[in-house]
Parts: sequence; C-alpha cells; structure tokens
Amino acid sequence: MSKTLVLKGSKKLLNAWAFYDWANSVYSLVISSAVFPIFYGALFRVAGIEKVTVFGGEIARAPLISYTTSLAFICIAIITPLISGVADYLGNKKIFMKFFCYLGGFSCIGLYWFSLDNIYIGLLCYFFGLVGFWVSFALNNSYLPDVAFPKQQDAVSAKGFSLGYIGSVILLIFNLAMVMRPELFGISTDESGSAEIKAMKYSFITVGIWWILFAQYSFYYLPAGYRKEGKRTNIILNGFRELKLVWHQLGNQTKLKRYLSAFFVYSMAVQTVMLIATYFGEEEIAWGTDSERTTGLIISILVIQLVAIFGATVTARASNFFGNIKTLIVINALWVIICIYAYFVKTPTDFYAAAGCVGLVMGGIQALSRSTYSKLLPETKDTTSFFSFYDVAEKIGIIIGTFLYGIIAQLTGSMRSSIIFLGLFFLVGMFLLVRVKEIQKPL
Repeated sequence: MSKTLVLKGSKKLLNAWAFYDWANSVYSLVISSAVFPIFYGALFRVAGIEKVTVFGGEIARAPLISYTTSLAFICIAIITPLISGVADYLGNKKIFMKFFCYLGGFSCIGLYWFSLDNIYIGLLCYFFGLVGFWVSFALNNSYLPDVAFPKQQDAVSAKGFSLGYIGSVILLIFNLAMVMRPELFGISTDESGSAEIKAMKYSFITVGIWWILFAQYSFYYLPAGYRKEGKRTNIILNGFRELKLVWHQLGNQTKLKRYLSAFFVYSMAVQTVMLIATYFGEEEIAWGTDSERTTGLIISILVIQLVAIFGATVTARASNFFGNIKTLIVINALWVIICIYAYFVKTPTDFYAAAGCVGLVMGGIQALSRSTYSKLLPETKDTTSFFSFYDVAEKIGIIIGTFLYGIIAQLTGSMRSSIIFLGLFFLVGMFLLVRVKEIQKPL
C-alpha cells in the first residue's frame, strides 16, 4: 500500500497540506495586496513622473502593471494544464510544485532591485512571482481530495486559508514596522532618498525567504502524486487533452457543470476585488498625506486579513449546518451589498468598515468554493486535471474581470462605477448557484 493511501486523512498530512497556505499567502498579502502596490506608486511619485518608456513607447504606470498582470495570468492559464498533464502521467506533482514555489520565492527576492531604471528586470520579477504563486497554489489545491476525505475537506480547506491569513498578517506587521520606523531596523535612505522605500524593498526579501522556508514542511509530508496508468506519449500536450476530457465528463456531471458556471462568474468578481482593492483605496479615498495613505492602506489590508480568519471558520461551520450551496448563495448576496456600499465610500473610516466586511466574506467564499468543488468531483485519481480545469476557469475569469473593470473605469472616469459592475457578477453568480442541488453530507 502506498504512502498516500496510508496517510490519507491523517492529522499530520492534513496539517502539512494546509501549512502551504501559511507559506505562500505572504505573497498574496505583501506583494499583491499591500506593500508592492504602495511601493510601485511611491516610485513614480518620488520621481515626479506618471509614464516610463518601455519597448520604445511611453506608457503610464497603471496600464503598465495592469498589462503585465494580464499577461502573467494568460501565461498561468496556459501553463497550468501543461503541468497538470505531465504531473498526472509521471506522478511527480510535488516536483513541479517545488519548482514554481522556488520560482515565485526567488522572484520576490528579485523585486528588491525593482526600479524605474531597471524596469525590465523589475517587471520580470513581478511577472514570475505571479506565475510561481498561482501555479504552485493550483498544484496544492489539487492535493485536497488526495489528502482529505470528503467530510474533512470543508474544515481543512478553511484551516488552510486561516493559516494563510495568520501567517501573512504576522509578516505584514513586521514589514509595517520596518516601513513606518525604518531607523529602528538600521535602514537608511536609498538612492531615491527614502528610507521607507528601501524598507519596502527589504520586505520583498522577507516574503521570498518566508515562502521558501516554510514550504519545506509541506514538501516533506505531501506525497509525490499519483502516476496515471497508460502509454507515455505526447506527455506535454496531455494536459490540454485532459482538460478536453474533463470538459466532456462535465456533460454527465450536471451538478458539477452548473456549479462551475456559477463559480466562473462570481470568482471573476472575487479575484478582481482582491487585485484592485488597494489601488481603489489609494485613488478614491481622501487619506490626506502620503504617510497617512501608506499607513491607512496597510491597516485596511490587516483588517481584511484578521477578519477573514474569523470569516473562513464561520463559513465552514455554516456550510456544515446549512449546506455548501446555500451558504455560498448567502455569501454572494453579502458581496452584492458590499459592492453597493463601496460605491459610496469616501473617508478612511468608511474604507475601514468596507475592509472589515470584505474580510468577513473573502476568506469564506474562497475556502468554501475550493472544498465544494472537491466534493463534487467524480471518483478519480486524476485530481490534478480536474483542479487544473478549476484553476484555468478561475484565471480566465480574472483576465476577463480585470479587463472589464479597467474598461469601465476608463470609460466612466471612476473606479466606483466598476465596483457596481462587479456587484452584478455576484448577483448573477447567486442566481446560478440556485440551480445547483445541495450536496449531501458525507457519512
């Protein structure tokens, strides 16, 4: 009997799987949500410019990072099925997970050298950080049905997100201390004349080290992966072939197909909110001074993370009592209300309140979406392919969501109009979920 079968459902294995969220969530918080967006804007403000020359043409800072992000997610959507196909046929899922973990971690460290003079190197590190995070995260998600029985999946999925929020908050508080009081850490001014900017650069290094170091615990206990039986031909393209097979299997899985349709729609909005929340706060809220803006935005992100710990736990318990689908419908309804409220947010106090509401539902909808999909999967050992399909759908949703968000903001001249548009995604997702029959509780 293999090690995977022996350990499935054991506390040690479940903890190892959930602990990867502790390791990599510092990227999504410090790099994606908190410090990097502030650092990126500060570079342009200190230089007194709004545009840089890239590939022979001038481009403003917002479109530049937006296009880089979109390109990264296109790459992620292509890479994920390629990797899943190879991993399923060779049974070496963990090797790929390690590779993309290290790619992301070292790219975070490389962001230390991000500057307007080294814009190409900086954008490459930002690009590969995104790729490393999302592909390794997708591979870790695909382990869920391998390591946990159906009755364990809601709780362990929520535990993973909760660990991620706790770990990322700990590091962000440390980074916040560095940024606000750099002299206490012996950090002097850099070439821009700002000790705060240099402290932000050091925070990128701490993210890379944290991610790589703590991931070792998960790598030690997670199984190598299942090796799919059959001929080893066209392994590289098998990932796309597997996606095609998954698509055909959905024809016989009505409940799963309907759930994926709903997930695709509301996930567009969830991920877009996560990616643009800090930029919205920086542009639309009247903070006062630059220092107050930096402090306020980071505190807002901390509020989201701390409340999300509570939200993920409450959601897991609610799903156990009311059922996964009913709970997801309620969460989507709450998101609609939050989007309407965000349209009227103007003061820092209003923004903090909105951040608390977002945190309450953000962790819950992510954790419950992942475990609900896992429960709906047919009996199969090709979990990587099914979760690859899940992640590709999510990434395509991100590309569409962020693109539409930018278009609406550009046409209307306000990010507030885009927030209302995102609320419509949640509304449609809620009605699509009504079509999904409730999941029977596992024995």
